[in-house]
Amino acid sequence: MNAILIGIILANVMISYKGFNDLSFFRKYEFHVGSIRAGEQIRMISSGFLHVDMTHLLFNMLTLYFFAPVVMSYLGNISFVMVYFGSLIFGSLLTMQFHKNDYSYRAVGASGAVTGVLYSAILLQPDMMLGLFFIIPIPAYLFGIVYLLYSIYGMRSKNDNIGHTAHFGGAMGGYLITILRNPELIQEHTLMTVLLAIPIVILFAMAKMGKL
Repeated sequence: MNAILIGIILANVMISYKGFNDLSFFRKYEFHVGSIRAGEQIRMISSGFLHVDMTHLLFNMLTLYFFAPVVMSYLGNISFVMVYFGSLIFGSLLTMQFHKNDYSYRAVGASGAVTGVLYSAILLQPDMMLGLFFIIPIPAYLFGIVYLLYSIYGMRSKNDNIGHTAHFGGAMGGYLITILRNPELIQEHTLMTVLLAIPIVILFAMAKMGKL
């Protein structure tokens, strides 16, 4: 396994484990709108290395483990790091934008960064097959579109504890950074590039119309 990927996974495991056993540490570095607006911007990054429980951590790290090599093989290690941390930041920024007036809003998890890596991998290799619910085979590009449309639904309905906004922001970051690092994708996979951008356009159109 790539040393950079090992390092990121270990950082998530160690910081999350510390958070599992130290509530004050967890509270100090989690994503919390009120604290961020008071000047604690470090939380926008540190929260991406904390997780609610072992299942949350395991799911994110397994997803990263499977899709990071795709991004690394196409873009290289440095661009992978840019995708990972850029997606984490995009996810936090979008979350702040949508929850800036909810001072009590809290969130943790690498989901934004991991979703960015996943969306980057889909953009780079749109014809690979993924397992919907780990069972039903589905083309990667279709999975990506459906996933983001579901995220929009989750952002609008607000009926669960999933950080849909961070997921969407992370995917958006992964998409944009991948295009910037590999602009020839627009010519090589024009249709897929356009299709994968549709949920992003829909989100901002709905936000502009006040539908979110």
